[in-house]
This record gives sequence, C-alpha cells and structure tokens, in this order.
Amino acid sequence: MSQFLLSVPHDSDEEPTMETMGPAELEAAMAATGAIIEELTSTGAFVFAGGLMPPSSAITVDNTGESLSTVDGPFVEAPEYLGGFWVIDVADEKTALDWAARASKALGGRIEVRAFQVPPEE
Repeated sequence: MSQFLLSVPHDSDEEPTMETMGPAELEAAMAATGAIIEELTSTGAFVFAGGLMPPSSAITVDNTGESLSTVDGPFVEAPEYLGGFWVIDVADEKTALDWAARASKALGGRIEVRAFQVPPEE
C-alpha cells in the first residue's frame, strides 16, 4: 500500500472558506466531501482529510538565523493555493487517480495527486 495526497487547489483571488460560502453552497460542498470520505472509509483507503484556511491567514515562522522571525502571510505568493486535502492509502497510483477522478467530479474542480516519499530500504 502507498499513501497519496489528493489536494484541492483554490484560486488565490477568491479565498473561499466555510464562512464566506452561502448556506446552499456550503451544504453541497459538505455533502460532496462527506460522500467521498464515506466511500474512502468503506474501502479502508481513508487516512485523514482536512480543509485549510486561505493563505491570508498564514503566519510564516523562520528560526534559521540568529533570531526568530514571524511574519503575517504566506511564505510565497501564488495564483493558487492548497485549500483542502485527503490522505489515502491505496495499492497504487492508478487507484489514487481513480479516487481523484471521483473527487473531482463530486467537487466540480481539479484534484492534484502526489505520492508520499518512502524512505529507501536499507
């Protein structure tokens, strides 16, 4: 089994959150994500999932120099950002892509699929 990150990109200009969505839009989004989570759980592929606040809420921490620095805002400006994700544990990349296709259809948007790195065996 391999773990994959299925990420949900959002447009940085929009920064949608549960607080900014209308009741019907929020209900539809929660139903779509809930259905994917239920299906993943029923197959044993679900590890965990989460929705993230937009980059404008980020605080960047840098403790690599002489003193600690904290700066309001994201580390990097980007046209898109990670809005939410699922971590799944499936047999192979093809299976991860199948789940991403289901999630994309349910959410009406793109899903990025990336495998977690696996340490080399000694």
